[in-house]
Amino acid sequence: MPIDTPIAAMPAVTPVAMPSVTPKAPPSAAAKGTEAKTAKSFEAVFLGQMTQMMMETVETDGPFGGGHGEEMFRGVLAEKLGTAIAAKGGIGLAPAVMAQIIKLQGGTTRD
Repeated sequence: MPIDTPIAAMPAVTPVAMPSVTPKAPPSAAAKGTEAKTAKSFEAVFLGQMTQMMMETVETDGPFGGGHGEEMFRGVLAEKLGTAIAAKGGIGLAPAVMAQIIKLQGGTTRD
């Protein structure tokens, strides 16, 4: 199937003007509070997930096994343990996450 349109007759591609990029302002104190809260929350979720994985390796059968109720609430326990561990200082993940959040937002960190 031959192409009848010569290349010269095709419309030219014109560059589109790109908006100018302005540097971001450093985050305000309120934003840093939000970043800290987000980082702490991330650490709590992470610790909850790790606790859940550890708890899945523990056998619960036997005379004192929790049965169906234990199976149902084991995830809630893992979540609450993660939140409690993070509230007491965690494992040091929150400061690293907060530094990365600030870095990605164009701010500066105190490394």
